[in-house]
Amino acid sequence: MEDLREQTHTRHYELYRRCKLEEMGFKDTDPDSKPFSLQETYEAKRNEFLGELQKKEDEMRQMFVMRVKEKEAELKEAEKDLHEKFDHLKRTHQEEKKKVEDKKKELEEELNNFQKKKAAAQLLQSQAQQAGSQQTKKDKDKKK
Repeated sequence: MEDLREQTHTRHYELYRRCKLEEMGFKDTDPDSKPFSLQETYEAKRNEFLGELQKKEDEMRQMFVMRVKEKEAELKEAEKDLHEKFDHLKRTHQEEKKKVEDKKKELEEELNNFQKKKAAAQLLQSQAQQAGSQQTKKDKDKKK
């Protein structure tokens, strides 16, 4: 019974362990059929994994840099569009302001002319009333 247990342990478990390690990429022998240690295999696999990891990290960094540059280009384009729109609105505002100021000057001139005409009309009216009242006085004086 002990012999059976020992055989199971040495042969079957060792075969199972070797198969599982080979599935993971670890082999007890190199291609030249020279045995080498598990530590060397582990170090080789670790270095291979770290190399792949570094490669993926570099690819991700390049993708990130590329996406950042694309986003910066989009933002610069949007900023340029906003500046153009701002300049257009500023010019439009200045043109409208100039039109309003010109219209204001025109209306002020019309108001001044109207005030002058009104003052002249009032002056003529008051002169006419005075002349009319003087004429009425003269007519009254003649009737007496």
